[in-house]
Amino acid sequence: MSLDNKTIACPLDCYDTCEAIVVDGKIRGNKGHFPTDGKLCANFVACLKSEYLQTPLYNKQNISLSKVLDILVQKLKNTEAKNTLFYKGSGNLGVMQSSLKSFFAKYGSTLTQGSLCDGGGGEGIKATRGEVVNPPLENLLTADVIIVWGRNFSVTSSHMYNLVKDKTFITIDPIKTHIAKNSDLHLALNPKTDYELALLLTRFAYMQDMEDEEFCQRFETSEEFFDLAKSRPIISYEEATGVSLEDVNRFFEIIENKKVALVLGLGVQKYYEGANITRCIDSFAAFLGLHNSSKHSGVWYLSNSMYGYEKQFDTTSSLEKEDVSQVDFSKYELVFIQGANPVVSAPNTRRVIEGLKNSFVVFMGTTYNDTCEYADLIIPSCSFLQKEDIRLSYGHQYKAFSNKIDEPSTNTISEYDLTKYLFEIFGFEGLKEQKEVLEYYKTTDIKEYKFENFEFIDDIEIEHLYEQKLENEYYFITAKQKKSLNSSFKIDNYLYLNPKSNIKEGSRVKLRSKYGEASFEVKLTNDVKPNCVLCYAGNKKANYLTPYKSDESSHSAMYQEVLVSIELS
Repeated sequence: MSLDNKTIACPLDCYDTCEAIVVDGKIRGNKGHFPTDGKLCANFVACLKSEYLQTPLYNKQNISLSKVLDILVQKLKNTEAKNTLFYKGSGNLGVMQSSLKSFFAKYGSTLTQGSLCDGGGGEGIKATRGEVVNPPLENLLTADVIIVWGRNFSVTSSHMYNLVKDKTFITIDPIKTHIAKNSDLHLALNPKTDYELALLLTRFAYMQDMEDEEFCQRFETSEEFFDLAKSRPIISYEEATGVSLEDVNRFFEIIENKKVALVLGLGVQKYYEGANITRCIDSFAAFLGLHNSSKHSGVWYLSNSMYGYEKQFDTTSSLEKEDVSQVDFSKYELVFIQGANPVVSAPNTRRVIEGLKNSFVVFMGTTYNDTCEYADLIIPSCSFLQKEDIRLSYGHQYKAFSNKIDEPSTNTISEYDLTKYLFEIFGFEGLKEQKEVLEYYKTTDIKEYKFENFEFIDDIEIEHLYEQKLENEYYFITAKQKKSLNSSFKIDNYLYLNPKSNIKEGSRVKLRSKYGEASFEVKLTNDVKPNCVLCYAGNKKANYLTPYKSDESSHSAMYQEVLVSIELS
């Protein structure tokens, strides 16, 4: 039977959530899917070429699927549920991937809470608007100027960027990213001073009569926010942020009498007070009127893709939860890891590895990663081409549909089929049929969210890194890079320094933080500020330096709450 015209949803953890289609037996970008627009990005192509797991492993030895399932069941039956942990990653973001969590919730495992990604920022936006929901993607296309704040937009959102690449861009980022190089203005602020820049821009918006009086009058808390913005001398903001007043004036020259959108990234909230930093930026955007759709084009962040949908898999049974940024794997007799690579992606790698060594680790995923080295039992999941699923996007409002276009291998199993198997073995009830779940997401239409209230931030307390920073210390920055995604595909393990560091290209250096140490080979670039060091996501040594602590309000990681010193190896 011909597979032509069947669609395939990209499973990857990125804003675009693109969709492919089979044409003449080949996989192509779907021209009928608005965000994809007929193009496939480098990460989707890499995903198609990945070498997928085909055989289950027990203690590094090949075994059959039936045997691996028998071992899993016996382990679960012989272990108290309170001594087990279910740890889910974002290796595949299809809606069916949440099915397995519903089994472990019923079984009574500890689950994780919070995020390694966007938690603080999401909490901040919820505090201002009530929901973390983006405007329709079409609104972005109406903008004359797009402000990109803490997000390498052209790399992390290449499909969305392609739709608006001819716009005027302003980039706010400590690093001279790809999008910064393609912007009319780059404000290279110091790390963790984003909220101060937001307050400085608010002052200038007021002085230049560019605030949205209609929006501010509608939500009375704007006066308290402006009082916060003017509570410090302007010159103090310039000194703290490292952004000149000349560049601030240029910012307003570019946006004056223009329709503006703000695309906010994860970089601004990788700190202890990440929620309030994000809330401050969103309040500046509101003061300027960017949420007023009659004048501007809105503010984008990492949206709640489940907004407006009812959860189809019940995970409320388990009451025990542990912050994902603080997980101590050694506490548990059995750890089940689904589609994650905590050895590279979780904070404080050394602690993660020591914890996994002291647990019975079950890994389920499609590819062999760093965490598999510490797994006792490995269950190969079917690839995304071998199962039906639906992707809901956190970058835009469009769904992507994934049909089964390939038969799974004999010794692989889908997440849903494993869930169904475990429900039957343990006599659990309440699991919906796969067809019913998929049909629900296919047929449910979500209304556009319009916030009825906006709560401007009126007070903020930040522990400034620049007040702690010693002369020989650097801000530690992490960022996304083209041709890699988190810990997948082409990984870059270099440490990037500014040439003013006086360290030679190719040198081996040791970085130390209060949380750990690691050695790196150096590459030099003027894209990094002299007071910063940069590691790209997926760098295998980067998280030896990061804190296994949670942020102020969202149980989430704070990767950039770190200062490091450098010594030659």
